[in-house]
Amino acid sequence: MNVKQIIGEKAAEYIRSGMILGLGTGSTAFWAIRKIGQMVRDDGLDIVGVPTSEGTKELALDEGIPLIPYDGLTHIDLTIDGADEFALDKNLIKGGGGALLREKIVASLSDYYIVIADHAKLSPVLGKFPLPVEVIPFAWQVTSRHIERLGCQPHIRGGGKTPFITDNGNYILDCDFGKITEPNRLSQELNRIPGVVENGLFLNMTDIIITSTDEGGIRIIE
Repeated sequence: MNVKQIIGEKAAEYIRSGMILGLGTGSTAFWAIRKIGQMVRDDGLDIVGVPTSEGTKELALDEGIPLIPYDGLTHIDLTIDGADEFALDKNLIKGGGGALLREKIVASLSDYYIVIADHAKLSPVLGKFPLPVEVIPFAWQVTSRHIERLGCQPHIRGGGKTPFITDNGNYILDCDFGKITEPNRLSQELNRIPGVVENGLFLNMTDIIITSTDEGGIRIIE
């Protein structure tokens, strides 16, 4: 059993029947979803899921996890999701898989938010992982120049000729700001730029992080 599987299956221990579950996206969330599917099939776990991406939706359906639409959704009991980088204050950078907008919507509705990520993604200060920013395709170059003025060199994911397209039909700009010492200010400034849909800074949203130790064990950051 690899470290990601161990972490993902540990997160599944927090689930109880009757819950509405947010289902994250990524290689560690994959293992949590696989475990949830097993619990539904073998243990009679009675839950419904809310997927954060089309890929997660397909995986959940394959695992036999019943899903509910976003329409009319007012809250989510528990969400389990991954991260591309995290700090000990439980702030995150997400969006490496391109699902940051749906992930942030789901996180905002969640009563309890669990992040699962191996210890290699822990940083003293966020910024080692280039910050993903979702932008609309129209005049994305203009949006990119506005972002550049905040102190980075944005790169369109996939390249200008074949850009990566999110599930929402948008582009992703990967932005290397270096050490992000004022994440709240940066998040606000980014989201004020016309053309920016959302950014990958997840701030003051996480309840616990389940991560690994150097020895391959589990560490819980509360």
